[in-house]
Amino acid sequence: MTNMTLAISEDLHKIMRKHKHIKWSEVARQAIQDQARKLDLMDKLLSKSELTEEDAERIGQKIKHGIAKRHGLIK
Repeated sequence: MTNMTLAISEDLHKIMRKHKHIKWSEVARQAIQDQARKLDLMDKLLSKSELTEEDAERIGQKIKHGIAKRHGLIK
């Protein structure tokens, strides 16, 4: 297994010190593993996509506009 060193803020470190019973390296390992799995799944789903990045950006803007309109932020 490969080792990794992380830099964290002093505020976060203070919180972690209050909860010494938690295996923080395991928490970090699980978070990294979950994110890596999501990225791997996304890569697999998108591997055969014909959408360009511009297409995805345009769709994203339409979704954001629709959400803003639904919540009364724009008319």
